[in-house]
Amino acid sequence: MKRSSLLIAVALVLVAGAAQAASVGLGVFGGLSVPIVQPDQSSGSTFGVRVPIHVVPMIAVEPFYASTALGDKTVAVGPINVNRPGADVTTYGLNAMLSMGGPLRFYPFAGIGSAKYKIGDVLNHVTNYNVTSYQAGVGLGITPFPKVSVDLRGELQYASKPGFVRRNAGVTLGASYALFSTIL
Repeated sequence: MKRSSLLIAVALVLVAGAAQAASVGLGVFGGLSVPIVQPDQSSGSTFGVRVPIHVVPMIAVEPFYASTALGDKTVAVGPINVNRPGADVTTYGLNAMLSMGGPLRFYPFAGIGSAKYKIGDVLNHVTNYNVTSYQAGVGLGITPFPKVSVDLRGELQYASKPGFVRRNAGVTLGASYALFSTIL
């Protein structure tokens, strides 16, 4: 009897703790995306929307949408230099974070998504590549006001399918607002 009572008490404490930590927010971000080992692209801008959902005190999930415009690059094709247009990339997916609470947070995250690369050539022909995207990184967050969070993140993105591989590093600055929260 004592063992089952102890298990029930622990379960109630865990459920109560999870209920106190539930929150849903809406955030925006922007920053820089840098191609890694890709001689046909240069750095560009990235921006998007995140929906942080804290399900238990230390774990959050985050559906996101990101749009990236990589920069043009001049490449040598034989004796001729040609300007190759930068790719436009749209990515949506889901990140998972190990987030410690408090006004200052340091957190790792990893995620998976779907990325669409629109890559033009020198003759303005556009090729679309739909690929699975993996991302991982670390973030530093601060909560300057209740319900408002500001985050600085560093991230690596890897997207591939047979015959197509892209790697990007990114740095973003974002802000989010807790729309709904049961945190007491």
